[in-house]
Amino acid sequence: MIAKNTVCLWFNRDAEEAAKFYAKTFPDSSVGAVHRAPGDFPSGKKGDVLTVEFTVMGIPCIGLNGGPTFKHNEAFSFQVATTDQAETDRYWNAIVGNGGEESACGWCKDKWGISWQITPRVLTEAMVAGGDEARRAFEAMMGMKKIDVAAIEAARRG
Repeated sequence: MIAKNTVCLWFNRDAEEAAKFYAKTFPDSSVGAVHRAPGDFPSGKKGDVLTVEFTVMGIPCIGLNGGPTFKHNEAFSFQVATTDQAETDRYWNAIVGNGGEESACGWCKDKWGISWQITPRVLTEAMVAGGDEARRAFEAMMGMKKIDVAAIEAARRG
């Protein structure tokens, strides 16, 4: 059954590779149908993979091999809530270790340019708590790339 609302992600030529990586890396993720172009198109030929249906952590997506015209940026990101440092490390290392790059404050990009926020719940809980606890956690986070759960917990306590 096709979802009524689906995230469409533009790729150059490697939507299927990205979908397979996401399915391997994240729970509740899978690759669905792969559709081939019925004719030549500006960035490909008849028979090339045109779209790939996939799910990332329960979110239905379509990867479109639209060519090099458009690039991803931080205006769109997947935010992944993690429960502990091990889960944070697992996702971060999978993305960065597969040709991605680190950014700041829990953000990284995969090798296709998709932005990811790998956000431990302890950080979100500190922001919700507000006040000095939120300020201390926020200040600690500002100096990090990958979030250090123990450092956020220590900052929360003051």
